[in-house]
Amino acid sequence: MSDAINLETAKVLIEAAEAEAESMGLRMVITVANPEGNLIAQHRMDDAWLASVDISRNKAYTAAALQTPTHELAEPTHPGESLWGLQTTDENRLVVFGGGYPLEVDGEIVGTVGVSGGEVSEDMAVASAAVERFEELVE
Repeated sequence: MSDAINLETAKVLIEAAEAEAESMGLRMVITVANPEGNLIAQHRMDDAWLASVDISRNKAYTAAALQTPTHELAEPTHPGESLWGLQTTDENRLVVFGGGYPLEVDGEIVGTVGVSGGEVSEDMAVASAAVERFEELVE
């Protein structure tokens, strides 16, 4: 198994996400977690919503727990679909909308990122900036 990302790398990813959020005029909370979904680092930009602290952390946790980007859970968790109700399990920590991504090296998850503070598409764009920066680091 690959080593989990460390605090130094988490800080670099947070910086990339924060720069993207600033370029979009947004105030976000950015979380980086290890492969088990445990917190490595979290950053709340000035004036970011307090609720986004838990939401971003839970997005990072969900990406680890289910080993998938959180936006991929949206459709299968609609009423009548195969994963309906998933978000009410695991002590309500699972998030089924976009903004959480696994970070992989050679097909193994080495960490996750979760972002909250805007519309889902904005959360995804800011989180994607962290993912892109991570991919640059591991090339």
